[in-house]
Amino acid sequence: MNIPFYKYQGTGNDFVVIDNRKKNYALTNEQVSRLCNRRFGIGADGLMLLNDVEGYDFRMVYYNADGKEGSMCGNGGRCLVQFAFDLGIKKKEYHFIAVDGPHYASFSSKGWVKLKMKDVSIAETGDDYAVLDTGSPHYVKLVPEVMSFPVFDSGRAIRNNDQFRGNGINVNFVEQRNDHILVRTYERGVEDETLSCGTGVTASALVTGPKQTGFNLVNVTTPGGNLAVEFERVNDRQFKNIWLCGPATFVFKGKIEV
Repeated sequence: MNIPFYKYQGTGNDFVVIDNRKKNYALTNEQVSRLCNRRFGIGADGLMLLNDVEGYDFRMVYYNADGKEGSMCGNGGRCLVQFAFDLGIKKKEYHFIAVDGPHYASFSSKGWVKLKMKDVSIAETGDDYAVLDTGSPHYVKLVPEVMSFPVFDSGRAIRNNDQFRGNGINVNFVEQRNDHILVRTYERGVEDETLSCGTGVTASALVTGPKQTGFNLVNVTTPGGNLAVEFERVNDRQFKNIWLCGPATFVFKGKIEV
C-alpha cells in the first residue's frame, strides 16, 4: 500500500498527517509505530488521520508514536486545522470532533491557529504540583530552573509510579517568569521529552496563571517555540473558554510504502 502523507509541526511537536476522507487507509498499531519511527519511518511524535464525518468539518483521529490511538493532542489539533485549510477546506471558523468531543478553531491575525479546548477542572493539588485533564491527563510540577531540570528521568518516574502506571500521564515541569512560563514535557506514548505539548502547555497555563476570575492570557515558551493560552477562570479549580494559540507549519510531503 502506497500512502501519500504530509508532515506538519507546531512548535516542534511534529506529526505525520494523512487525508483519509475517502476511507482508503486503516492502519495497524504496528504500521503507525513504524511510520512515526525516526530511524525506520518518516519520524514524528504522532500520526493523524483527517476523516469525513457528518455534522462537522472533519474528524480528528490521533495516534501516539507507539502506534496506539491516543487522547486529545492540542498541537496536533492545530496542525490538522492548518492541514484542512491547505487541502482547500477554507473557513473562518472550523468545527471538528476529536476523541474528547467537539472543538472550534480559527486563525488569528498573525496566522496562528487558535484551538478551543474543553472546559477543565483541577482534580488534585499539592504544594508544588497539580493533576488535571485538558483532553489528555497531565501532571504539572513547578520547578526553579526548568532548562537544567532532569525532565526525562523525573518525568518517566512520575508517569510510571503506582498512581499513574496503569493509564499513564503526561508530566510537565514549569518555571514561572514575570511575563511568561517555561514548560518542558515528558509525554506518555512517546515515552520521552517532546519539544512542545499543546495539552500540557494548556494545563501548565491554567495551573500557574493569574488567580483573578475572568479572562486571562498566559504566554508560554517551550523548547520548540512560543504559544499562548487564553482562558476564563471560574474559580480556584474550574476554567472555561480555553483557547490554545500558536503556529502550525507544513514541513514536507511524500509517499511511503506500508
